[in-house]
Amino acid sequence: MTRMEIDIPVDDISLKGDLILAPGADALVVFAHGSGSSRKSSRNRMVAERLQAEGFGTLLFDLLTADEDADYSRRFDIGTIGARLTAATRWVMQQPGAADLPIGYFGASTGAAAALVAAAELGDAVKAVVSRGGRPDLAGDALALVRAPVLLIVGGDDQPVIGLNESAFARLTGEKKMIIIEGATHLFQEPGKLESVAVMAVQWFNQYLKGIPVKGQ
Repeated sequence: MTRMEIDIPVDDISLKGDLILAPGADALVVFAHGSGSSRKSSRNRMVAERLQAEGFGTLLFDLLTADEDADYSRRFDIGTIGARLTAATRWVMQQPGAADLPIGYFGASTGAAAALVAAAELGDAVKAVVSRGGRPDLAGDALALVRAPVLLIVGGDDQPVIGLNESAFARLTGEKKMIIIEGATHLFQEPGKLESVAVMAVQWFNQYLKGIPVKGQ
C-alpha cells in the first residue's frame, strides 16, 4: 500500500491531502467531506479503508484551508468547493500511478453537492458518484448535467435530508438510485449502519468503475 501526504495546488493555495494506492489499484475514489469536517473524518476514512481493501485507490483532501474553514459561510460555498474538487481531480489524474485510473466520487453532506458539481463539470471523466447523508440539492442546476451513475444513501431517521435527497433525485437525468437505511441518523453512527454504507459504496464503485456486476442482479 503506497501512502502519500500530498499538497494539491489549486489557484494560489495548496490543499493538504492523503493519497493511498493499493498494489495493482485499478480505480480511484476521491472523497469530498462535509461542512465542518476534513480529510481526517473518521467516517470517511472507515469507508476509504473498506475501498482500499477491495483494491481501490483513495484520495482524501481538505476542501478549504484552515483559515477559510474558520469562516462558517465558506463551508456552504458549493461553487468554491466544487471548483476545488474539479481542480484537484484534474491534478490527481496527471500524477504517476493514478493517471489512467477510472475516477469516482464519494461525497458526504455538503461534499456530496461539490461532488455532483464537479461531476457535471468533468463529464465522462467521472464514472460514478456516491452520496452519504448528502445535500445533493445544493448542487442546483448541475444536477441535470451529471452523466455519471449516482447513488444517494440517506438515513431513515434523517427526515429533513430525505426530502432534500428526493427532490435532488428527481432532477438527476442519468442512471441513479436512492437507498434509505432504516434506523440510521445523519451521521450513520448507529451500530452497523456505516458498515452498510461502505458495502453499498463498494458495490456501486465495483459496478461502475470496474465493471463488476452486483451479485443477484
